[in-house]
Amino acid sequence: MKLKQHIFILFISLVFLQAPYIFAQQEQAVSQEDSLDFREKYGLRVGIDLAKPLRTLLDDDYRGLELNGDYRVYENYYLAAELGNEKDQIIEENITANGSGSYIKLGIDYNAYRNWQGMQNSIYVGIRYAFASFSTELEEYSIYTRNPYFERDTRIEGQEYNNLTANWVEMQLGIKVEVLNNLYLGAHVQLKRMIGQATPGNFDNLYVPGFNRTYDGSSIGVGYGYAISYLIPLYKL
Repeated sequence: MKLKQHIFILFISLVFLQAPYIFAQQEQAVSQEDSLDFREKYGLRVGIDLAKPLRTLLDDDYRGLELNGDYRVYENYYLAAELGNEKDQIIEENITANGSGSYIKLGIDYNAYRNWQGMQNSIYVGIRYAFASFSTELEEYSIYTRNPYFERDTRIEGQEYNNLTANWVEMQLGIKVEVLNNLYLGAHVQLKRMIGQATPGNFDNLYVPGFNRTYDGSSIGVGYGYAISYLIPLYKL
């Protein structure tokens, strides 16, 4: 819980720290607007999600890395993708298991922020189709009983289930700000809905890489991220 609180505070701080850059760039762009014939940059922006390496350092049960990128295809529309690998351990009252594997997300972003001339910041909404390939390891579980006379029957399993898959759709809402020439800081939140997943058979997946924690009776998941990225300009229009 403390880790989530720290991440949430860091997420909010990042958004507010980026605000002065937006207003400063607006003032600069206004002064240049009448004197420059400016053409906007189009290109490939690539980066890394900083939340996952930070959580890897703070949480002994977690390991993760995600690369992201987008390509501006027309004015406010961007093709976008994320590619990552994660492993996390889930400890419940009667079961301990972990999931590990890779995932890919493909989709499109729409920039709803109206930039001044010369700016390329964005407040965007995006949609993704995501696919994960992973394995689940059942480490131990307890036999449920209501009779307090018997001691808890905990069994060490250590069995791994491979070649599992899952797919889901995801909506993102975020912000990207150019803090230096072609260098961007960003933050976003995610709302996910599971479409389908393969399970081991004798128990449900507790964790799906890219989707995060799963719960019985719910197909909804949430997530967050904050990133640093660099724009590789290819041409101007």
